[in-house]
Amino acid sequence: MRAVLVVNPQATATTAGGRDVLAHALASETKLDVVETDHPGHAQTVARDATRHGIDLVVAHGGDGTVNEVVNGLLDPPDENPTGGAHIPTLGVVPGGSANVFARAVGLPRDPVDATHRLLHATESGSTRDVGLGVANGRWFTFNAGLGWDADVVAGVDRRRGKKTSPWLYTRAALACYFRPPNGRARLQVELPGFDEATLDEPIDVRTLFVSNTDPWSYLGPKPVRLNEACSFETGLGLVGLRNLAVPNVLRQLSRALTNRGAHAGRHAVRYDDLQHVRVTSDDEVNFQVDGDLVGLRKQVEFHTVPYALTVAV
Repeated sequence: MRAVLVVNPQATATTAGGRDVLAHALASETKLDVVETDHPGHAQTVARDATRHGIDLVVAHGGDGTVNEVVNGLLDPPDENPTGGAHIPTLGVVPGGSANVFARAVGLPRDPVDATHRLLHATESGSTRDVGLGVANGRWFTFNAGLGWDADVVAGVDRRRGKKTSPWLYTRAALACYFRPPNGRARLQVELPGFDEATLDEPIDVRTLFVSNTDPWSYLGPKPVRLNEACSFETGLGLVGLRNLAVPNVLRQLSRALTNRGAHAGRHAVRYDDLQHVRVTSDDEVNFQVDGDLVGLRKQVEFHTVPYALTVAV
């Protein structure tokens, strides 16, 4: 078996010693190449080359941003020249970030050493799982994408964190963006193509929006954040939006997300599960994030789901 290990040395929990242990373990079972990334997009390029050269396994050792880049390299852009029947390497993940949402969502251990042992066992036994993925404006995402306040927070954290990050850093950024939104509080208009519009009581206008591919989609330390409990890698997309960002509404929805107390819906929030398509438009540019990485400013984003898009070693 031929394998490529992609290491992001800037990820929160990656170390040179951990990289060497992981590489040594994988090299005992595979014909291994190791690549350390040194610029944004590098992991995607490495994964794309691995696909073209018929590599069997590509292992991402880093955070969710590294995993997202590798996934977008393994798979062709979903709206252009689909891979079809071409060989796609299996994805392996050894957590090296702060949240490691995707790794935890597919059932992998948080500890890199334990995750390495699991990966070796999966390599020997052929244990894999096929997962569905989301697509946002032609970019694959594994667990979540968002517009508005959520993405403003990601932008704020990106400016401050360097290699180190923490729940406290995200909390500070969330408060800063709440009281001084960098792009204002634009109105996001949501359309659900193929959905029975007659069942909607009023247009779906929100001020911040989360589109999920699994649940939970984030963590505050060990605490999962849950918005669409019915959402999984085997279903369509989940959507939660807040119609306003008044303090009582935000605190109410945050409490539900942290305590798993029922649906996020009502007068001031909207929720839909198992969606195939979502279109979001705004008159003003708003921040847009995918898998916890800032993409940039957008006025329109199209989401859709692709079932069984990728095979993961578990």
